[in-house]
Amino acid sequence: MKKTLIIGASSNPDRYSYKAAQRLLAYGHEIELLAKRSDVVFGQTIDIEKKEYEDIDTITLYLSEKFQAEYYDYIISLNPRRVIFNPGTENPDFEKLLVENDIIAEEACTLVLLATGQY
Repeated sequence: MKKTLIIGASSNPDRYSYKAAQRLLAYGHEIELLAKRSDVVFGQTIDIEKKEYEDIDTITLYLSEKFQAEYYDYIISLNPRRVIFNPGTENPDFEKLLVENDIIAEEACTLVLLATGQY
């Protein structure tokens, strides 16, 4: 299964990043969680430090465009296969930068991709 880093993770059940974490785990995917506030969700710590995670296949973003710039170099350094821009996170400049670094930039909804078997 694909290891996924959720950036903008939340312990609030009403947030889509929470639902994505829940569904990714239910589908058997390993997850890492990163956000501005530390917490624990599904027995995993939400990290606040940009760690050098290994073997990240997919990064799924739950940060609006205005908060993404500080993550550009970090995300590229992790060398994921793809970055998913969930609804409301679309960022043409960052998407172009990812493609230039041989990383797939996908405007999609993680929850829909999982539900339809396209993840």
